[in-house]
Amino acid sequence: MNRHASRAPHAYVPFGATDVPVAAVVLARRSGSDAMLGMAARGISGQTSRMSTEWHVDELAFAGDEHLDAAFVAAYDAKQQTDPAEDVQTLLDLGVGGTTTVVDLGCGTGTFALAIARHVGRVVAVDVSPAMVAHLRQRVAAHGPSNVSVVEAGFMSYRHDGAPADVVYTRNALHQIPDFHKGVALARIAAMLRPGGTLFLRDLVYDFEPGEVEEAIPAWLAGAVVPPAPGYSAEDLALHVRTEHSTYRFCLEALLAHSGFAVREATFRRRVYARYLCERSR
Repeated sequence: MNRHASRAPHAYVPFGATDVPVAAVVLARRSGSDAMLGMAARGISGQTSRMSTEWHVDELAFAGDEHLDAAFVAAYDAKQQTDPAEDVQTLLDLGVGGTTTVVDLGCGTGTFALAIARHVGRVVAVDVSPAMVAHLRQRVAAHGPSNVSVVEAGFMSYRHDGAPADVVYTRNALHQIPDFHKGVALARIAAMLRPGGTLFLRDLVYDFEPGEVEEAIPAWLAGAVVPPAPGYSAEDLALHVRTEHSTYRFCLEALLAHSGFAVREATFRRRVYARYLCERSR
């Protein structure tokens, strides 16, 4: 889950080229200047950057300006309190091993990617945030392992190279994009997986009907942490509901089915925290 202290204007700025300075993109968004947007898209060198399809959502804008902040990234793991051990064990129980390729979409600081890398052949850690990517590249350069590659891209812009992936893992990232683009993202994930491959999806998904929100959302907020305890406060969770794109369970499962996935296991905690194991069935 990501917090949005403020929303940048959603003017379309293409991403995916490494020669576009982050500062130029942010300044272009905040200025609202078409000329500056064009400059950011071309890069300071004047060379034309690789353009994303123009109808693609600007995933970096939806991820939140705080993800450009190195200080926020440095404190991210403490905020998230994510222990990858359970998810690693789940994949070991499914039979991953030395020849397995895992793609971690929305990898953040790489907590899961680095943990699973000890057990598999190849890990591709993908995140749209330049600050997250820089942080993870420093970790990999300093400590390894050598079978982890780090890619700056999003659900809509990542291009998988090599043999099809055996597993795609994504945690608390898909909710950053609207349902239309979730469908596109899931279809793209299916295309990068081998037949029978696994999508391991963990996210904030609403396991209740629209008519239940007046009771379900306050009940969820009531279980939040009280600052300064680590984790997410009621204010954080309310901000998520207002500004993020978490969807209903019935919507997500329809998108999964239409994208070629069979849900093999689905569990929920507190009617919001979802854990899906899906198989590419076609």
